[in-house]
Amino acid sequence: MSTVVVWTIAGTDSGGGAGIAADQRAADACGVHLCTVVAAVTAQNSVAVPHVEPMPVAVIEAQIAALESDMPPRAVKTGLLGGVAQIEAVARAVDRLRLRGPLPLVVDPVLGATSGASFGDDAVVAAYRQWLLPRATLLTPNRREALRLTGLPPGTDAPALARALRAAGAQAVCVTGGDDATDDGLARDWLDTPHAAGWLALPRIPTPHTHATGCTFAAAAAAAMAKGFVAADAAVLAKMAATHALRHGHAAGQGAGPVKAQAGFADDPTLMPQMSWSEAPRFAAFGVPDGGPTGDGGAAGVDLSPPSLRPRPRSGSTRLYAIADGADRIAALLQAGVRMLQLRIKTPPAPDAAWHASLQAEVRRAVADCRAAGAQLFVNDHHALVMEAGATGLHLGQEDLLALDDADRDMLRAAGAPALGISSHSLWELARARSLAPRYIACGPVWPTTTKAMPWRPQGLDNLAWWCRMAGAPVVAIGGILAPEQAAVAAGCGADAVCVVRALGDDPATAVPLFRQALDGAQRPVASGWGWPHPSLQAEGPAGQDSE
Repeated sequence: MSTVVVWTIAGTDSGGGAGIAADQRAADACGVHLCTVVAAVTAQNSVAVPHVEPMPVAVIEAQIAALESDMPPRAVKTGLLGGVAQIEAVARAVDRLRLRGPLPLVVDPVLGATSGASFGDDAVVAAYRQWLLPRATLLTPNRREALRLTGLPPGTDAPALARALRAAGAQAVCVTGGDDATDDGLARDWLDTPHAAGWLALPRIPTPHTHATGCTFAAAAAAAMAKGFVAADAAVLAKMAATHALRHGHAAGQGAGPVKAQAGFADDPTLMPQMSWSEAPRFAAFGVPDGGPTGDGGAAGVDLSPPSLRPRPRSGSTRLYAIADGADRIAALLQAGVRMLQLRIKTPPAPDAAWHASLQAEVRRAVADCRAAGAQLFVNDHHALVMEAGATGLHLGQEDLLALDDADRDMLRAAGAPALGISSHSLWELARARSLAPRYIACGPVWPTTTKAMPWRPQGLDNLAWWCRMAGAPVVAIGGILAPEQAAVAAGCGADAVCVVRALGDDPATAVPLFRQALDGAQRPVASGWGWPHPSLQAEGPAGQDSE
């Protein structure tokens, strides 16, 4: 496997906290090779930045030329650039590099320091707008930087700022909000990308050592995009990396100390964020992280010890979950012994009154049959009918949930609502599903499937195992499961249920015992690290739809 090379074009920090020093820590934590182009030199410590010296353009261009001929990047991240001429030089270099092919550019618009020092006058802000925003694959300003780049009034909220920045040319924007006080104890970043928009949230880390959080976020996002993740997924990983780095921040002088990015964040379930479905910051309760005593160097009361690597506790053996297209099929599956089922009746292009009446009759019959058999039934879509018919469960795809409003989604969270199952195919979809505290989250497609056309790459067993560790809810493996042997290995990844559509065939009474035998004999997961997931969507691909 070739080395993943990422460039940072940024400034030095003589205090060893931010800039290239922070980017290097983040790159090491993400397992990529970082090439460093020094655009500015700062004289600074933990309390002040007394001097900033931009590098001559010729020096920047010489560094870029040396790297370009031997170590071309898979992603570029920019930090402190120092001046208008330097910004223009970076833009020209990006254009030239993109002649070779697509190249993600993550722009961290460093316009000022936490200590109050300014790194950019109005001319620099204008240069960012002209030269870098239109080229940015992902822009990661904090709220103050976003206000300067847009020129909008101080009270403008993060979603409006992100919309303005995307209108100015940035493909995707994440307005980081770690400095903003919230009444829910969460650190929230507003993400706006071609694939998804919403608040990314994790519990706030109560520490004074926050220097270089923005650098770490942007560098981790660049590393993730260099590994093939789209911006929405890269932001999820960057949120995890920055929060992990905050947990390990430490004092290094009289002022705020630097955060410390470390390997291991990508498979720590306590770092998996939630993502809202709208501009309303609604989230499920976050669990208490595993761990022991507070680690050295952390803020008082903050648990910095690493989480255990044991699998999430499971309620029992992996269940067989069958999908049926009508009440007759539900009855046959119940007769064969299946006790977790989904009724999925597709809506025709032009449903009429007769079809709706037929659908209502099918749902009511399936609900009655499953209730009599003591089985759990999830009805796919048709949430209003599910409520009316008294079904025990409802399964919704992400686009179906996005089509609901906040009030409807709140009803799904409410006590007494049917158990909710949600499809997920990517990291941002997993983060978004978590915010509704569902009964289960489906991970798919595990293997290639022809049930429906979709842009998603197969998750494979590695991503399925990662989902089972990180989801914080039972995971259902779905997609391309055609044989008992596949069901067994999916169960071995930690799946709480394995979903089959076509594999039970015309005679489920014969097929079901074979699947149940395979599931009962499946090897359970062992305690070990899962590492990074792999991308499930092509970087240039369109937003996806639900798997089977």
